[in-house]
Amino acid sequence: MKFPGKRKSKHYFPVSARDPLLRDSMLQEMQPESDAGASYIVGIDQTMVDIEARVDENFVARYGLTPGESNILDDEMSETLYQELMSNALITHQFAGGTVGNTLHNYSVLADDRSVLLGVMCNNVKIGDYAYRYLCNTSSRVDLNFLQGVDGAIGRCFTLISDTGERTFAISPGKMNELHAHSVPEDVIAGASALLLTSYLLRSKPGEPMPEATMQAIEYAKKYHVPVVLTLGTQYVIAEDPQAWRDFIDDHVSILAMNEDEGYALTGLKDPLMAADKALDWVDLVLCTAGPNGLFMASYTEDEFKRTTQHPLLPGAIAEFNQYEFSRAMRRDCCQQPLKIYSHIAPYMGGPEKIMNTNGAGDGALSALLHDIAANGFHRTSVPNSSKHAREYLTYSSLAQVCKYANRVSYQVLNQHSPRLTRGLPEREDSLEESYWER
Repeated sequence: MKFPGKRKSKHYFPVSARDPLLRDSMLQEMQPESDAGASYIVGIDQTMVDIEARVDENFVARYGLTPGESNILDDEMSETLYQELMSNALITHQFAGGTVGNTLHNYSVLADDRSVLLGVMCNNVKIGDYAYRYLCNTSSRVDLNFLQGVDGAIGRCFTLISDTGERTFAISPGKMNELHAHSVPEDVIAGASALLLTSYLLRSKPGEPMPEATMQAIEYAKKYHVPVVLTLGTQYVIAEDPQAWRDFIDDHVSILAMNEDEGYALTGLKDPLMAADKALDWVDLVLCTAGPNGLFMASYTEDEFKRTTQHPLLPGAIAEFNQYEFSRAMRRDCCQQPLKIYSHIAPYMGGPEKIMNTNGAGDGALSALLHDIAANGFHRTSVPNSSKHAREYLTYSSLAQVCKYANRVSYQVLNQHSPRLTRGLPEREDSLEESYWER
C-alpha cells in the first residue's frame, strides 16, 4: 500500500525525474527529513501474552478449571501452570497480545515507522519466557522505552486445547494494570498524531492505578488537541452500563472503533450503519467492522467541499448513504456546515477461503485508519503549503479509500494464525484490476 512515509515518500510527493523544474520546486516545498519524521501514534495497553497449549482433560481438572469457559487465575497458580506447560513442552504458541499492542505493532509494520507503547513490563525478563516472547513478537519500530517496570508478571491468557478440541481459557492479569500516572510522558502524547486507548483500561480492581493513568493521558491529549481513539474491546464491557460509556465517549473521544455487536451494546441499534450514524452524536469518526458484511465508516466533512462518489450508490437504512464517500473526514468542530458522510466496503476478495483467526481483524482495520491519520500529519509537516491542508482534515485519504485500506489489512489478519502482521502489504495486488488503486 502506498501511503506517505519516509520510506516511500516519492510516491506521494510526485517528483518526476524527467522534469527537473517540477522536481526542484517540489523539493523546495518539502521540509527537512528530521522535521518530517515526527508523525507517530501512541497507545496505552494492558501488556499481555496469549499462550496456547495442548493438554489432556486431567490437566484442566487438576487446576480446578471449568472446561470450555474462561477462568481467572491468581499469580501463584498461573506461574505453577505456566512452569508445568514449559517443562513438559506443551506450549504450541506464545503470541504478544493486547488490542492496543496489536494495533500499534500492525501500524508500525504498515507504516515502517515509529509508534509508542505505554504500559508495564517485567523487570526480570528471562530468555524464552512469556515476557521475552512479548518483546520478540513486537515490531522493532514500536518504541518500548517508556514501559514502566514491575516486579512480577505481565498478563497471561492461556488457551488450553484438549484432545477433543475443546478450548478452556485461563486468564491471569498479573501486574498489567499497575501503570501509574507519573509514567505517562506528557511530551510524547503532545507530539503524537493520535492517542489510542481501549475500554479495558478503565476496568480494574480497586486500588489499581491504570484508570488514573488513562485519564492523565486523555488530559494531555486534550491539552495538545491530539485525537483520542477508543476501541470498545468487547460488547460485554459496554453492555454493563451503556449510558456511562456514551457519556465517557461524548466527553473524551474523537474516533471510535467497534464491531457490530459492540455498536449494538452502545447504541441499541443492530444495523451497523445506523449504529455508526448514532455514534456521530458523540465522536467525529467511526469505524465499525461487521464480519461477513464488511466494514462501515462514518464521519463529517465541510458541506461546501464534499466530493461525490464514483462508485454505485448503496441502499440501506440511510438511502444512498455513500453518496459523498470520496470526501475526507473532518472534526465536526472544524466544519462551518458539518455534513455526515458514510462509506462501506464488502470483504476483500469475498473474505479468505479459510479463516485462520478472527482475533485481531478489527485491530488490523484500525491500524490502517491510524496509518492514514498519521500520514496526514506527516504530509502536513512535510509539505505545509499543500492544498490538501487548506482545511483541518483528520485523514489523508477519502473515506472510501481508507475503507479500502482497512479492508485489505483485515483480510491479511484473518488469513494468518497471529493477530500481528509479519510484513507490510504489497503496493499492488495481482488479483485486482488497476482501477482499484486509482482513488
